[in-house]
Amino acid sequence: MALVSLSWCIGAALALFCGSSWPQAHSAPAPENEVPLRPTTWLPEGKITSVTLPKGRTRRLYFTLKKKAPAMSVTVSPCDLPIEWSLAARTLKDKPLKSLQWSTKKSMPEVWWRGPGTEEKMHSFTGNSVDTYRGPPYPHASIYIVRLRSKQQNTRATVYLHEGPGPSGAFPLLPADPRVHTLGVGMTSVTLSWAPSASITSLPHTQKGYEYCVLVNAQQNYPSLCAAQQGMSKDKDQKQEKKERRRRVTAWPILKEWWWQQWDSYPEPRTPPSAATDEYADLQCACQGMENVCTVSELLPETQYYFDVFLIDRLNGTSTAYKGAFARTHEEARAAITMLREGELRWVTFNDRSSNSEQFFTFRPRGLQQSGLLTLQSCGSGEKVKVTVSSKGQVLTSQAVGGDLAHIWLQGSPAYLIHLEREGGSHMSAATDPALPGGLTASVKMQTSSAYHRRGVPSLPSTLQIKSFNRLRGCNSVTLAWMGTEERSLYCVYRRKLGIGETEATTAPCLGPESRSDTERVLCKYFQELNPRRAVTTAVIGGLEPGMAYVFDVYLMRRWGIPIKYGSKMVKTRKDC
Repeated sequence: MALVSLSWCIGAALALFCGSSWPQAHSAPAPENEVPLRPTTWLPEGKITSVTLPKGRTRRLYFTLKKKAPAMSVTVSPCDLPIEWSLAARTLKDKPLKSLQWSTKKSMPEVWWRGPGTEEKMHSFTGNSVDTYRGPPYPHASIYIVRLRSKQQNTRATVYLHEGPGPSGAFPLLPADPRVHTLGVGMTSVTLSWAPSASITSLPHTQKGYEYCVLVNAQQNYPSLCAAQQGMSKDKDQKQEKKERRRRVTAWPILKEWWWQQWDSYPEPRTPPSAATDEYADLQCACQGMENVCTVSELLPETQYYFDVFLIDRLNGTSTAYKGAFARTHEEARAAITMLREGELRWVTFNDRSSNSEQFFTFRPRGLQQSGLLTLQSCGSGEKVKVTVSSKGQVLTSQAVGGDLAHIWLQGSPAYLIHLEREGGSHMSAATDPALPGGLTASVKMQTSSAYHRRGVPSLPSTLQIKSFNRLRGCNSVTLAWMGTEERSLYCVYRRKLGIGETEATTAPCLGPESRSDTERVLCKYFQELNPRRAVTTAVIGGLEPGMAYVFDVYLMRRWGIPIKYGSKMVKTRKDC
């Protein structure tokens, strides 16, 4: 039985929808007991009327004027989408009889609309900005009709009728220059200004019904406060609509769709979008009273922002939008990146000793293998420097570098970014390099080289100690020995004679042969031993004075990387031989 009733209802709906017996819009008046299909909406004077505009449907508002009204104005404020609206005056040839007006259940505008007469269009507009028609009443007009239509999608609009000359006073006035100007743009802030409104300048200082509100977003400028509300809550509304669609499951989809299309009256929102409530708080506006200069801070660097200024009348619940502006904040101050040349020995100095300092370098290895060697050594006593090597935004390695020589193998990338950062907040004791002009101090010693035929980091000696043989120590010569490597390398020996009463002074590990005088170099020799355990080389240093103390330094000179310094060795020649 339920299936029969359901089928009968659907069939009746289709018959009503498709049949030719359905009454047309311009058919003759129906019997007196007929209920109007489209309830008529009157447009009251001096009151903001909010209208819901379904897509493709025309909404009509009707109003009449007083007999001696000198002028009128109709203001239409679209919300977030362009709409079409028009104002027309309809004049009846013969007024309906009073008996017909009072006896029929049809509304008065519908009786007039069905009666014979002429209609004259007075104004039309298409767009998403606020539009106002001002002018005298139309002669012999029986009723005025405001038609509103949205072609894109469902939206809202407000309509305001004012009888009399001059502005209505319901909406704040825009100045002659309604634009928002940018006075200054920084990295995280933008300063704005705009011309003051006559609605505020003409008020006494005691009245505080108006205020400016600044809206900042990264999407777009909004033509009205309602559009801003819609734009900010668009994602939230879409999620809510999906939930409601799951709940609203009807057994009569065809009948429901037909009834929705035929109905021309829709429920109004509980609170008009222009009402003076705390609804503006959802926009996260910066409302600052009547000041027309504002600095927006806490912005992101290198980001484009859109700024809108709304003048809100909280007494009437209306608002007016200035023409918005946009600006792009400045980018962050980026550290300079220094290009490292092939085999270049560089002294890196951190001048800022009050905080952690950092410097950036880039290196491009030569050859198709794109491999290289980065060597670093800290010159500070007990201080460390953090080195981070990255390529294409990915960190390859990160480690702390101290007094010991550090080797970092570079392979597989055309370019490398080297980031040096001093660790700790205390000052860094840097060594003085006599080779640098002006006695500049250096914190880190660094060198980069392309390694064409290598397969990894070069081998290092098993120990960096220098040994002297007491039995081979004479009045004019001493014999030194040190460990070498299985790779063919050059070893250079430097000497320095200590004065009378001078104690042994160890040379800083990061100071290499470039910091020594040529007169201190006594010999250089090549050495190679494939067996690391037997990689010991010796040198006899002659030309010394009897009974004198000498400090000897040995440097391992390599094709790649920083020279390796052995530990200083003090030897005293015999006084009597």
